[in-house]
Amino acid sequence: MVADLKPGLPKNLRMGCPVWAHAPWIGNFFTSDARRIDFLSQYGSVFNTVEGNSSFYGLPSIATIQRWKDEVPDGFEFCFKFPRIVSHDLLLKHAERETVEFIERLSPLGNNLGQFFLQLPSHFEPRHVENLSIFLDSLPKEYNYSVEVRNPRFFEEGQEEIDFNHLLSEKGVDRVIFDTRALFKGKASDEDTENAQRRKPNLPVRFIATGSRPFVRFVGNPNEKITQACLVDWVKPVMDWMEQGLTPHFFCHMPDDLLAPQLARHFQTLLIEAGATFEVPVWPNELETPKPKQMDLFS
Repeated sequence: MVADLKPGLPKNLRMGCPVWAHAPWIGNFFTSDARRIDFLSQYGSVFNTVEGNSSFYGLPSIATIQRWKDEVPDGFEFCFKFPRIVSHDLLLKHAERETVEFIERLSPLGNNLGQFFLQLPSHFEPRHVENLSIFLDSLPKEYNYSVEVRNPRFFEEGQEEIDFNHLLSEKGVDRVIFDTRALFKGKASDEDTENAQRRKPNLPVRFIATGSRPFVRFVGNPNEKITQACLVDWVKPVMDWMEQGLTPHFFCHMPDDLLAPQLARHFQTLLIEAGATFEVPVWPNELETPKPKQMDLFS
């Protein structure tokens, strides 16, 4: 059974996690008897978007896409990542066939398609920006797009960064903001955090919107105080964007993602305390009787 989106959630705020099928959530977010086939519908009863990172590595089957559509409510959005061959291997050049295949494969999701998310590698430099401009112009206009860059030269506040932001603004494309400040504060105290620090970029944060759907990827730290200090920085930008009529997308990551839903819930409470008018959604496991003990990220 597909659950409806919670009526209290504001339409111009998208919140979610980097995954929806996370078995460790059974019993502390999902119901205690949840099976894999239940994960997406239960996730969609709480969150209204999700990152679709699996498409970076391979495309889902047509049958799988149809099943996903059947399991989420109207208004839920998948934000799928462009395949690696397009972004990393070809650096956006001569990638027409792969790009068309990617978008056409996912198009049956219809109004459940959110932003297509283009993550560019660290070896994509400002000298490659013309490739990006041509590539963005070639994409179907009926969809929304966002771009993440990881080369340090895009973060030097010089002309190259100015030109990059102007290009995105001109085309109505959102700049992905990957906030890993909390992740890199202090020495890793566990293997998951150590692995995350090795894999993820440590770059400056830009509190800007170049399009109408600002796209934030926030990575927390197992140390609650560190996470809180960085998370509160996002309350005002997100509130301002909502007041300006934009639709911020805020994705909550943790090193192993076990407590990603808790991180998202905490950010929801911070927004409500700042004046946002919506209700914190009830989780599937909280509907069980008796109520199971809930793991918490914040005391």
